[in-house]
Amino acid sequence: MAEATPFLMFQGGKGQAALDFYVETMPGSRIEKLELFGPEGPGPEGTILRGHAVIAGQKVMIHDSFIRHGFDFTPSWSFFLDVADEAEFDRLFAALSEGGAVLMPPDNYGWSSRFGWCSDRFGISWQVNLA
Repeated sequence: MAEATPFLMFQGGKGQAALDFYVETMPGSRIEKLELFGPEGPGPEGTILRGHAVIAGQKVMIHDSFIRHGFDFTPSWSFFLDVADEAEFDRLFAALSEGGAVLMPPDNYGWSSRFGWCSDRFGISWQVNLA
């Protein structure tokens, strides 16, 4: 049986910083395995060839592309976080949007008492919902 895993391709060697931020910020997150480019390349030494992590309970793969692409992350793909209390909502939304962009500020939009959408400083989009 095939297994689908979200794959996050970072550019400019930002993968490790992003992973460290998610593990530090997000409960239920951890790095499970990292394979780094060595001195023989083809990517810059120490950047992520293939990474396996769990972010807020979701398995993901990570890669630092050494090929420069004309595209990057888009808000049309996002992580959706259900958060149990308002203090945790505020903490996560503030941390995730710092250095990024607020796409929908926290508010009651009718489907939730509190919802916000942002992209983080690495370009990953997050929908934060007070469950």
